Amino acid sequence: MASYSISEISSILKGELIGNTTQKIEGPEELQKANSNQITFIGSSKYLKFWEDSKASAALVNYNLDIDPGNNRAFIQVKNVDLAMAKILELFNPSTPVFDVDIHPTAVIHETAIIGNGCKIGANCYVGKDVELGSGVVLYPNVCVFDETSIGDNTTVWSGTIIRERCIIGSHCIFHTNVSIGADGFGYRPSDDGRQLVKIPQIGNVIIGDYVEIGANSCVDRAKFSSTIIGDGCKIDNLVQIAHNSIMGRSCIMAGHSGLAGSVTLGDGVIIGGSASIKDHTTIHSGATVGAGSGVMSDVEAGKTVLGYPAQDIRDMLKQWVTVRKFVKNK
Repeated sequence: MASYSISEISSILKGELIGNTTQKIEGPEELQKANSNQITFIGSSKYLKFWEDSKASAALVNYNLDIDPGNNRAFIQVKNVDLAMAKILELFNPSTPVFDVDIHPTAVIHETAIIGNGCKIGANCYVGKDVELGSGVVLYPNVCVFDETSIGDNTTVWSGTIIRERCIIGSHCIFHTNVSIGADGFGYRPSDDGRQLVKIPQIGNVIIGDYVEIGANSCVDRAKFSSTIIGDGCKIDNLVQIAHNSIMGRSCIMAGHSGLAGSVTLGDGVIIGGSASIKDHTTIHSGATVGAGSGVMSDVEAGKTVLGYPAQDIRDMLKQWVTVRKFVKNK
């Protein structure tokens, strides 16, 4: 088990040490659950009241908090507690599952596939015709990568994920369990006689940039033609739907249960809150934010925050809610 002195942790974080403790730190924990061998964090003044009763021997605090840590206890003052805690979590991050052999004997790999240096392929994986895996790609057990797909260096694909044919995946990506990449887009039209639905062929693919992370059970559908595109650095939560021909710019965030209908375009740095839904052929420009549970029916200007169903400027929506509450109260 890894352990560090408080001075070692302070040096790693480049923080300012207030007080001291002889207790070795063996991991992080929440303020009210921590033991004496753990470090915690205090992100705002409203949590200071819990410090006295906490058993933690150390805490990360922002520079604007002024409190004495107490006897044999210490604070490390940092500019941003959340980013500092991320570094602490990396220090104590357990190792990933072990591969006894680099390529498991039950994996099925087509003879035309190109496997880069240092790849690891787990039990019962399938790697199809003309697939290319870059260096250091990790496929955990029960992953399928279908024909003519390419995956960049150091990308990790967790169990149950399926990457369909002709997809292009960047480097340093992480796909969590049961992700679907490149399934058919949802396209149907009524038949001439109006008695059935005609499936519209989806012959495009999916292109995913570098450093993209996609959460468990999320789906990115292939395009009807051309490509569904996810830009570099995008982070997608669990249970997210990205429909055919949608395009996401760089470093967008989509929280759980949110979804993009077909041919939606997101600029760079767009944030989509949980359970928000975006109408087809809508553009949300760079830096805009869509509040949780909102339904976007029209384009959103750059840098704007929208909320509600249908979504509108957050200030207008909040005013409406206040008015409705007053009306109900006075009724």
